[in-house]
Amino acid sequence: MIGILAELIISWVLLRIILRKNLAVLGFGINKNRLVDLGAGLLLSALCCTVYNVMTAILADNNWVRNKNTGWREAVSGSWWVLKSVLFEELIFRGALLYILIKKAGIIKGCIISSIAFGVYHWFSYNVFGNPLMMIIVFLMTAVAGAMFAFAFARTNSLYLPVGLHFGWNFFSIVVFSNGPLGQQLFVKENSNTLEGTVSLIVFLFQLLALPLLVFWYLRVRYRKVQKE
Repeated sequence: MIGILAELIISWVLLRIILRKNLAVLGFGINKNRLVDLGAGLLLSALCCTVYNVMTAILADNNWVRNKNTGWREAVSGSWWVLKSVLFEELIFRGALLYILIKKAGIIKGCIISSIAFGVYHWFSYNVFGNPLMMIIVFLMTAVAGAMFAFAFARTNSLYLPVGLHFGWNFFSIVVFSNGPLGQQLFVKENSNTLEGTVSLIVFLFQLLALPLLVFWYLRVRYRKVQKE
């Protein structure tokens, strides 16, 4: 939490010095539309992450089974860890810096720069730097996700939708389906079978594109609704 507080202070200073703005421009205030964005982000990312993980198991003749060594305490602890990590990353990559980039360079350039930085950051957080193939895979996954989060922020003028999307995916991936630094959590795979060949590529493309396409659709619907209001 200290890191998040430090980010907020630094963000306020940058906004005041560069644009004469305050933290309100990041859309922290609560209203109906922002709560809907948060809920939609959680729902869409949970859906896509669940479908992706079910596909990876079923198509590999595998199955997800309940991990009897974990319970609600581990779930709460894991959720808190995910929330802190998501807020930390969102304040860096979709907070004051992205807002300033958008104001100085425009939405497209700002979102592209933010997504590239997000992808490069994950080379180090995933510890794949020096492994060319994994660097490409990690960059594709995280840069596309970063572009989606950045565009969600730019279109809604708020962090609620990107936080909902980011938390929903990470929670289901890490805490529910045990794909992450916390190790075995609520569900684990029954055997060691993995996807190969064309099927693996198709599932990877689903992981890469399904959620961004749904978010693009959601933002179009949302923007039309806001215009009518």
